[in-house]
Amino acid sequence: MTVTLADVAARARVSPATVSRVLNGNYPVAATTRERVLRAVDELDYVLNGPASSLAAATSDLVGILVNDIADPFFGIMAGAAQTAIGEGAFGRAGGEKLAVVCNTGGSPERELTYLTLLQRQRAAAVVLTGGALENPDHIAAMSAKLARLASAGTTVVLCGRPPVPGESVTATLTFDNRGGGRRLTEHLLALGHRRIGYVAGPAERTTTRHRLEGHRAALAAAGVDEDQERLTVHGSYDRRSGYDATRELLRRDPGLTAIAAANDTVALGACAALRDQGLRIPEDVSVAGFDDLPFSVDAVPALTTVRLPLHEAGMRAGRLAMGKEAPPPGGIATIGAELMARASTAPPKRG
Repeated sequence: MTVTLADVAARARVSPATVSRVLNGNYPVAATTRERVLRAVDELDYVLNGPASSLAAATSDLVGILVNDIADPFFGIMAGAAQTAIGEGAFGRAGGEKLAVVCNTGGSPERELTYLTLLQRQRAAAVVLTGGALENPDHIAAMSAKLARLASAGTTVVLCGRPPVPGESVTATLTFDNRGGGRRLTEHLLALGHRRIGYVAGPAERTTTRHRLEGHRAALAAAGVDEDQERLTVHGSYDRRSGYDATRELLRRDPGLTAIAAANDTVALGACAALRDQGLRIPEDVSVAGFDDLPFSVDAVPALTTVRLPLHEAGMRAGRLAMGKEAPPPGGIATIGAELMARASTAPPKRG
């Protein structure tokens, strides 16, 4: 049975005129109303009828790149590289380049689904999802259903820096070796002689957070230093303020810490600031290490020990996969390695 505009209006509890305004984007509508209409469109799998439908039946010149936070260099580098690869020699129906649109979700699972709904309605040629995924069963199920609808409509779906989920309808997955990187980073600190190591983790519900923390704890367990790890782990956002506050808390819990491993380089900078404010030197009193090897890491004082992820290369590859300019990896999944970058912010402990 064909779903009509009236069906969507009834589901969203608005008038058909309001649905039309939301879908056409030609009249201001309250954000909550817009979200309700788009949710109804998604739930009913509504497609415009008539001439608009026949036009939408072909894949458009639009490509969506979803990021958690465009202000975070981790996402900005990947999105910029993907956009470059998408634009290079990719010509659409109108004879111009593909229009790559960056969609900033702010880490909201609702916004992630809303953007995918909008891209589905616009018959996007491809969608690139960057960064870790939310570990919530309801959201995982909703994402799997949404990606299946996109794929069945002819949209190429590429994951970049996101682990594969069984059953998801994707063309290719480029996943980072976050566990391996986390383990190598902590092995580096252990090799220097550190045993009292605090860990500043990201949000607990994100795959990236869990995988990096698992690598850290695996290294500690292998070295026989696996007691009290919950007490020496503080979760927070992937930002400088979180690194600052978490480091203050770790020092309160164990004033004798000799090293801190941070969830990413931005968090590590916050950790460095907190240590300095406590009158502690880096690395003479406390070593600090980050993750990602963002551009500022080598210019920090002292230069930051970190784990390098090839973000630009991964973004370029994701863009090429999205445009069909590169064949998907065997089995559709490729693991991108993480490289330890040992610099001046880590050294053998001199206290504790």
